[in-house]
Amino acid sequence: MTQLRTTPLHDRHEALGASFTDFGGWLMPVRYTSDLAEHHAVRNAAGLFDISHMAEIEVHGPDAAAFLDFAVSGRMSALAVDQAKYTLLLDPSGGIIDDLIVYRAADDGYMVVANAGNRDAAVAALTERAEEFDVVVDDCTDHIALIAVQGPASQAILEATSEIQVGDHTPLSDVKYYRRTHADFVRGGESVPMHLARTGYTGEDGFELFIRANAVGPLWDAVLAAGEPFGLVPAGLAARDTLRLEAGMPLYGHELSRDTVPSQVGLARTVAADKEDFVGRTAIETVVATDAPVLVGLVAEGRRAGRAGYPVLDADGNPVGEITSGALSPTLGHPIAMAFVSPHASALDTPLFIDVRGSRIPATVSTLPFYRRNK
Repeated sequence: MTQLRTTPLHDRHEALGASFTDFGGWLMPVRYTSDLAEHHAVRNAAGLFDISHMAEIEVHGPDAAAFLDFAVSGRMSALAVDQAKYTLLLDPSGGIIDDLIVYRAADDGYMVVANAGNRDAAVAALTERAEEFDVVVDDCTDHIALIAVQGPASQAILEATSEIQVGDHTPLSDVKYYRRTHADFVRGGESVPMHLARTGYTGEDGFELFIRANAVGPLWDAVLAAGEPFGLVPAGLAARDTLRLEAGMPLYGHELSRDTVPSQVGLARTVAADKEDFVGRTAIETVVATDAPVLVGLVAEGRRAGRAGYPVLDADGNPVGEITSGALSPTLGHPIAMAFVSPHASALDTPLFIDVRGSRIPATVSTLPFYRRNK
């Protein structure tokens, strides 16, 4: 039996009373108090997440921009320094190896953030694709920790954390979505550089904080203490999952896999089709013309929610698809789900049924996301 990995914050999670689960080979906090309380805290104030299990891969060298343009679906050469972009790492058959956030760190340097469970696959694919380029692919996951402050009070909480000093860099108030700024974490006479990116996975305003692994403990403590008056609470994977579902964000292993191509999951926009060449291009152009299932949103009334793997039926009871993620939405108060269905059943407002343990629950095809925050 493989021993699960733990993040540098594991002792703190135990002290906070967290319960844990296996997530991508990591022992991660699933909740501290209740799923609903942590979910609502993020929507109404803020939540603090440990996401140090995510993988960080540095790419640097004279060909870094050209290499990433070839290696991933988006055009990374178009990014300004300190700008980020959501993109896909495709295999030659067009399937999705992973979904990534790529930050441009310098003219000749990037940082790629991959999912924890796909770390080895992402590193292997990038390393293999780098052979023809003058670049270095460096897996630095073990040296970098990552925490996220998500919710409408996020900026105010970080500004109130006196140990975080932005200095001469861009103040948080001027950091736009999918941009980052630089800061120092100063405590006990030591100053540790860090990055604060306005990104997240909850549908709320928020920041993700990158810092070296051996400094993340004091940073977690400082943010948690500064955020308490604002309503900040530690939040686990259970709340993170319902938040991202409401926000219509796909999860690898549920909506994304090597068996799906971008157009099936509404991610064709992440493909820079005008690039001369990139891995997977020929394959996805072929699959677009097929009758492959497509990802849709489903909304239902009542309190019974479809879960991953539950069948989706048409009005005559014929199977037309399968739920990939589903829950009773804590914010909206009714069941929501994402599902792969046949194209003929995917039109907006199409009436369908979810087979919930033998009961047919009426549902309607809906647009994604289910929830949008007020800006």
